[in-house]
Amino acid sequence: MKLFTAELVGTMLLILLGDGVVAGVLLSKSKAEKSGWIVITTGWALAVAMAVYAVGRISGAHLNPAVTLGLAAVGKFPWGEAPVYILAQMIGAFLGAALVWLAYLAHWEQTPSEDLKLAVFSTAPAIRRTVANLLTEIIGTSVLVFGVLALGANKAPNDTGLTPLLVGFLVWAIGLSLGGPTGYAINPARDLAPRIAHALLPIAGKGDSGWGYSWVPVVGPVVGGFVGAFVYVGVFGA
Repeated sequence: MKLFTAELVGTMLLILLGDGVVAGVLLSKSKAEKSGWIVITTGWALAVAMAVYAVGRISGAHLNPAVTLGLAAVGKFPWGEAPVYILAQMIGAFLGAALVWLAYLAHWEQTPSEDLKLAVFSTAPAIRRTVANLLTEIIGTSVLVFGVLALGANKAPNDTGLTPLLVGFLVWAIGLSLGGPTGYAINPARDLAPRIAHALLPIAGKGDSGWGYSWVPVVGPVVGGFVGAFVYVGVFGA
C-alpha cells in the first residue's frame, strides 16, 4: 500500500501541476493566458521534478506506465508489481485532472473553444497523421526512458540528490525539442486518465474527448518505453 500510495500521490501531483500550467495558458481570462509554449514546457518540467522529489525515495517515482513497463522489460523492476504501479498512476492522474478542473472552475464557461478545453486534459497532434504522430511519441518516450536509466546509473544508491531535478530537465528538453508535433504525452497515464476525466466531469461546452486519437498517446509511449530501455541496456549493459 505504501508503494501504491506513493505512485498515486506522485502522479496526482504531476498532473495537477502539469495540466494546471496548460489550463493557465489556454483558458480564457486566466492571468497566464497566452503565455506560450515555453511556459507550458517549463511548468511540466517543474511538475516532474517536484513529483519525483515527493515520492522518489518511496516508490522510485515511475509516475508513468511506459517507465514501469520499460524497466520491467529489462529486469530492473519486478513484473508482478507493475499492475499495482500502473493502477496507482491511472488513479492519481485522474485525481490530478479533477483537481485542475476545480482550480479553474470559473474559467471553463468563459472559454469558447472545445479544443482548448480538451487540450488542458490530453494531447492532440498539430498535424493529424497517425504514423507520424505515433513515431513522435515513440521517439520522445524512448529518450525519456533512456535518460531516466542513464541518470539512475550516475547516482549513488539511495541518494536522491539532484536526480529528480535532472529528470525534470530531461522532460523540459523533450518538450522543447520533440513536443511540437503531438504535445509530448510520453506517458499513457498522463493522457488517458485525464481524457477520461474530461469525459466524465461537468465541463461547460466541452465537446467530445477525442477518442479517435486516444490510442496514439498510449501505444506510442509504451512502445517507446520498451525501445528506450532495451537500447540503453543493449548499449551500456545492465
